[in-house]
Amino acid sequence: MKPRIEEYPLFDVPQIETLQDLLRTAAARTPDKLALEDLTRTPLPSVTFAELVDQVVRFGRALRRIGLDERDHVALIGENRVQWAVAYLAIVTSNMVVVPIDKSLPNNEIITILHASDAKAVVFSESYRDTIVTLAHAAKGLKYFVDMDLSARDRHLHSMSEMSAGETSQGGLAALPKLDPDALSVIVFTSGSMGRAKGVMLSQRNLAANLTGMLRMIELLPEDRFLSVLPMHHTYECTCGLLCPLFSSSSVHFARSLKTVVEDLQRVRATVLLAVPLLYDKVYKRITAALGENKLVSALVPTLYAAAALGEAVGFDQTRRKLFRKIHERFGGAIRIFIAGGAAPDPEVAGGLRALGFTFLQGYGLTETSPILTLNRLRKFKDDAAGLPLCNVEVRIVDADAEGRGEIVARGPSVMLGYYKDEAATSQVIRDGWFHTGDVGCFDGDGFLHITGRKKNLIVARNGKNVYPEEIEELVNRIPFVLESAVYGVRAADGDEEICVSIVPNAEEFIQHAQRSGAAVTSEQVEQVIDREIRALNRRLPLHKQIRRIRIRESEFAKTTTQKIKRHLIHEEPGHSPAV
Repeated sequence: MKPRIEEYPLFDVPQIETLQDLLRTAAARTPDKLALEDLTRTPLPSVTFAELVDQVVRFGRALRRIGLDERDHVALIGENRVQWAVAYLAIVTSNMVVVPIDKSLPNNEIITILHASDAKAVVFSESYRDTIVTLAHAAKGLKYFVDMDLSARDRHLHSMSEMSAGETSQGGLAALPKLDPDALSVIVFTSGSMGRAKGVMLSQRNLAANLTGMLRMIELLPEDRFLSVLPMHHTYECTCGLLCPLFSSSSVHFARSLKTVVEDLQRVRATVLLAVPLLYDKVYKRITAALGENKLVSALVPTLYAAAALGEAVGFDQTRRKLFRKIHERFGGAIRIFIAGGAAPDPEVAGGLRALGFTFLQGYGLTETSPILTLNRLRKFKDDAAGLPLCNVEVRIVDADAEGRGEIVARGPSVMLGYYKDEAATSQVIRDGWFHTGDVGCFDGDGFLHITGRKKNLIVARNGKNVYPEEIEELVNRIPFVLESAVYGVRAADGDEEICVSIVPNAEEFIQHAQRSGAAVTSEQVEQVIDREIRALNRRLPLHKQIRRIRIRESEFAKTTTQKIKRHLIHEEPGHSPAV
């Protein structure tokens, strides 16, 4: 669909400096409204905004009673749930430092972060009890252990429920310690290029600035219901999927799992979903496949699209939603906004979902920027762009090439304090007050930022032309027979850097293809089909961007929790075949 460029004012948002301010604002506005809900059975299944404040104050006091002091570091690991949110907010509003840990990390990496972060206590769910108890001796400063699921204290293991029940919330938020908005409040460990973790230090002013900047661009409503799918330790989900809705008096509902997303959307009739592009890719492919299987419906789709465009032209904004009502009902029937982040979505998928009547938005940012830097708006968007800079940050391009593409740098109140105990790494990325993202992009004439790729992934051909793997991957991933792909460069015998692609075949598509053709699925057939498709793609690409080698993988790529492929694990392996 065509971009929409409508000029309209930014929204008014209460100014806050800390997460105490956030809770105070939300609880005063809607004290009795549902704030958080677990869709699985947990010790604390739901809370209203008033109950959230009560739980946060109680648990913060309980942490101090067991021996913790202001400015101590407290690690937090577990599934998305109400208790995770309560623990996070209790730690930071009590003037301690929270260290959210990726629950999918191997045990040795979890212990490494507990040690490197100087954590004095750890709050965890039952799933991680054995890991914490068995390996805690390796984290020398770790003294206090709090289990979310224990009903009562078990020797040195404290029960979160019992701790909170033994405290009072008298005095409420006013009785909490005074906070310095610019002091360290959160340490988020993010993998480096070789898998080495760096601790991103964020202040409460960083988070507050990002929240207000986002909400001036996109209006969220108290009636909105967020389905939380992504892991909350990640700044994208924590800031945008937890703190943002809480600040807006919206409710957050924690999904049971990725496998139950559609059922959970229906159950809570969610109005907003934050997800990574991979999820939307799968959703859109399933929708288009289902439409294609029904010949009558497939034949009607172009007519429905034309009717929708006509309706919009005369002012009926809900035409697409009504025409494709059955598809909307599949997702609960109330979706107001699909939001993509963590990586760049395919514009074709974004446009396809819009054509079906869904509002689809994307933004751009990094953990180091709390995280959002740019965002599309509901009535001012481009599906092939990362959006417009937030009103309280500056974003510019440096060292641009002839096409205007260069490194994206940013400065503003949401840029991190630095990397924990790593001044050298900090000075590499923050120079003269500007944070250097390592991403390459450009601005268009309307002020929208377009992301090209990562500097470190750049492939330089012998003729000096730059090739960004992400641009080619977007095209390869549109091939129906491809589930996912990774493009990288390999040095050839003549010194040139050849473009290679590693592909995970789409098994479902190959099975359907075999059923239609009456042939069995074999490795030879998979190789032939993929080779044919890549040859066809090469004919549409400039010579310096053409793929020269293909590798077929049997298993999916190792990914981060936001479903980005771990590129540092991809190496040239036997089995490449020439594409041309």
